[in-house]
Amino acid sequence: MPVPYKKILRKDPRNAAATAKYYPQLVTQGNSADLDDIAYLMKEASSLSLGDIKSVLTNFVESMRTLLYGGQSVNIKDFGVFRLGARTFGSEEEKDCGVKNIKSVKINFRASNSVKPNLNSTRAGDRIKFYDIMTGITEEAKGNENEEGDDNGGNGGGEDNGGGFIDPAA
Repeated sequence: MPVPYKKILRKDPRNAAATAKYYPQLVTQGNSADLDDIAYLMKEASSLSLGDIKSVLTNFVESMRTLLYGGQSVNIKDFGVFRLGARTFGSEEEKDCGVKNIKSVKINFRASNSVKPNLNSTRAGDRIKFYDIMTGITEEAKGNENEEGDDNGGNGGGEDNGGGFIDPAA
């Protein structure tokens, strides 16, 4: 399924004299997927029951939380690494620096290369397709109308010339 995007007009905030340019911005539509959604998809791709998968995922989350709160990072092969990070503020004296200097704690995730999006992938299953939510145009709807490809501008993701589908590998 293609990833939706919309076009946003933005100026570079660091340069007051800069001219505004249009940039594609990825859009999340609908509700977030939850544990039930993931479990259902996994059930459809395996011989396990929905209850078994939910139990495993729930235990996984609890175990990962225990390991993270115990000071370890959690490396899931072919997925990525989870670790704790903190927002802190400094003290002028070492003796004044402690737990009270921690503003908040968050969980950081660094994806492994096997799950990171690759805009130049040649494998059909790994290729990301995009569509403009304002026009609703996708590659399938356009057919081969625009065979000259796209202009991969300086935004790192392929700039859309025709108001519709961005195919970064074209």
